[in-house]
Amino acid sequence: MPGGLRFQPVDSREVAARLVELRLAHPAGPVPDPAGPKVYGMADPAHGCLQAHGGRRLMMPVRMPGTAGRAYRAGENLTPEGAAVGERTWEDFLAERVSRQAS
Repeated sequence: MPGGLRFQPVDSREVAARLVELRLAHPAGPVPDPAGPKVYGMADPAHGCLQAHGGRRLMMPVRMPGTAGRAYRAGENLTPEGAAVGERTWEDFLAERVSRQAS
């Protein structure tokens, strides 16, 4: 598992709704990239999935080398303050998926 990396997953439904909103509005020029409401370490969602399904795995962090690794470790892939942030978290998504599979 890549170690030291963080990301901000965004719900696809929120992205779709934002695209429709932008399409129906007047031209706005560049707009902020959408992002989820919470920043996660790369292993957090994997641990959540395993836990939700009763699994366990040993995960070892592996440092991502090079320029891309440095950029990710510095958080350059994260949404800056004031950007468009969604409401639905990874935990919300996972709870919905697990309840659907249980039905």
